[in-house]
Amino acid sequence: MKLQSDPTAIYNLQQEGGHVKTVLLRHLKSDTPHNTYRINGLPPGPIANPGIDSLRAALYPAKVDYLYFVAKNDGSHQFSNNLASHNQAVLKYQINRQKN
Repeated sequence: MKLQSDPTAIYNLQQEGGHVKTVLLRHLKSDTPHNTYRINGLPPGPIANPGIDSLRAALYPAKVDYLYFVAKNDGSHQFSNNLASHNQAVLKYQINRQKN
């Protein structure tokens, strides 16, 4: 399964000095080497310099059953353990918010 992580889709734009406040469908479809919506596996290198908490989390992952997350636009996230629930959260927190 593809990683499909939004930060990887906009990484090249931000490296070129562009600021992306809202990730759009065109970003997810962009053909760049870091875009995990388009490529299989991981990007060709790190897209950020992880902090100690991130490194610890990678070494000692939490025992949870969710695979998906979406930003709620308030600094928090909605986590889901199946694609149907994730798609509902994307609709609620991202797609419907963009229409308003």
